[in-house]
Amino acid sequence: MNAVFFDMDGTLIDSKADLAATVNHTRRDLGLPDLPMETVLGNVGQGAKVRLQKSIPECGGKSPEELMELFMSHYAEHMIESVRLYPGVRRTLEELRDRGWLLGVNTAKPAFATHAILEKFGLARLFGDAVVAGGDCAEMKPSALPLRECAARMGGHRLSPCDWMVGDSWTDLKCAENAGIKSAYCSYGFGRLADSRFTVRIDRFEELAGHLGGAGGGPDPGHSPA
Repeated sequence: MNAVFFDMDGTLIDSKADLAATVNHTRRDLGLPDLPMETVLGNVGQGAKVRLQKSIPECGGKSPEELMELFMSHYAEHMIESVRLYPGVRRTLEELRDRGWLLGVNTAKPAFATHAILEKFGLARLFGDAVVAGGDCAEMKPSALPLRECAARMGGHRLSPCDWMVGDSWTDLKCAENAGIKSAYCSYGFGRLADSRFTVRIDRFEELAGHLGGAGGGPDPGHSPA
């Protein structure tokens, strides 16, 4: 059986409003003006610590630890206020599972938020233990280590060139390249592509099913990859 790994923000879920709200609530507490949503989203992809460093370089006189604690308190409060699944996510994931694909999550999002959102939308059952979030590994994307850890949580699955990483950011695509697997770039998301390479581009999540096919890695009968 082959596996497909998913990013969260900008791939499975549209969390733009909540991510921006968290950063700006923290900035207000420090007496700083709000940032435009586009600026906040440009700092997403390498975990909360990097997002915080880039979004609040002023620090407001607080230590990095104090700033992170304040940020996380707002994150816990606002992380599911406006978040929603992208169209076709649940149906496509269930279809891939029924075809025999192993499903995993590889995200820089903090673990408590990742699991809360998966539970909120009833997706946790599709991934089981194969969820690796920010802080679960010594390294984060674009390192291949989180992918290897996620594969291990699938009952010892070994990564192969027939596996896939699906995401909207250069960190996801580079992670796939570093792990020697295929990648699907989600153009509908809000990550930065930079100069990353990818195997296929999908403009809607449901397009993924036509590219992946059955668990053997070949195209699914009746689907014509774009």
